[in-house]
Amino acid sequence: MAMIELRHFRYFVAVAEEGHVTRAAARLGIQQPPLSQQIRALEREVGAQLFRRLPRGVELTDAGRTLLEKARLVLSDVELALDAARRTARGEQGQLVIGFTSSAAFHPLVASVVRLLRQTVPGVTLALREGNTSDLIGELRSERLDAAFIRSPVERPVGLVVEPLLAEEMLVALPDQHAIVERLAGRLAKRAGQGMLEGRIALAELAQETFILYRRPSGPGLYDSIIAACRAAGFSPRIGQEAPQMVSTLSLVAAGLGVSIIPASMARLETNGIAYARLDDLPRLTAPLHLAYREEKPSGALERFIDCVRRSGDVI
Repeated sequence: MAMIELRHFRYFVAVAEEGHVTRAAARLGIQQPPLSQQIRALEREVGAQLFRRLPRGVELTDAGRTLLEKARLVLSDVELALDAARRTARGEQGQLVIGFTSSAAFHPLVASVVRLLRQTVPGVTLALREGNTSDLIGELRSERLDAAFIRSPVERPVGLVVEPLLAEEMLVALPDQHAIVERLAGRLAKRAGQGMLEGRIALAELAQETFILYRRPSGPGLYDSIIAACRAAGFSPRIGQEAPQMVSTLSLVAAGLGVSIIPASMARLETNGIAYARLDDLPRLTAPLHLAYREEKPSGALERFIDCVRRSGDVI
């Protein structure tokens, strides 16, 4: 049995709409004899006459009218499928799964990217997944994520592009009844509902404090940077607890169990019982933010997403 091709349907619909083989051939840009041959081949495949030949044209038979209705639907579905494929290739539609660390979620860059993507390519939908840097890198490699906002990995992950976006200031988070807070209480400034202490403190002032840190396996880059900065300031930090999530460190600080050093954007999370202080420039601590994705050529939707990240980074 010969296979019916889409061109047979296109030829058939053209003849049916024109009611004349010669005019249909001109519309299709082919010669009349080959078109007549293709229509006869389609009739043989269907096993029924599709047209009645008239002195000045053709008209559909009952079988022809039934096939015309279905053929138009098939051709319409094909055009829709092709259009969807082209839109996907251009990055105008599709779905992306984007990962982010718990601390990155509070940085305005992430919200800005999501907003810009929705405005410029509303056909692309995002599924967001939270995790630590190590887990997100693993999910990128296993192709469960398309891209991820991560903090600083210890070394460059093989097979991934790790694109630097920014480096934000880090703050000291202190229980609001802490001696440092009381010493600076006269200068406590409430800014956007946050307890931000005016002025700066030296990292060495925290030498006798108990530190609460985000555990190293989850965020080795930030963890190592904090330890290195403390040692540069002349002491080895006494670590009381290592929290599984960055947000958890703030809950423990609010409970008075110690102090922590966090990316500045996390101060946006309104947590009662915490005051924040800026550190002296030396040693300077920053929390890098990177975009990670696989080295392979990105899909159209991912290219649009990466472009939105770069554009948002320019204005943040």
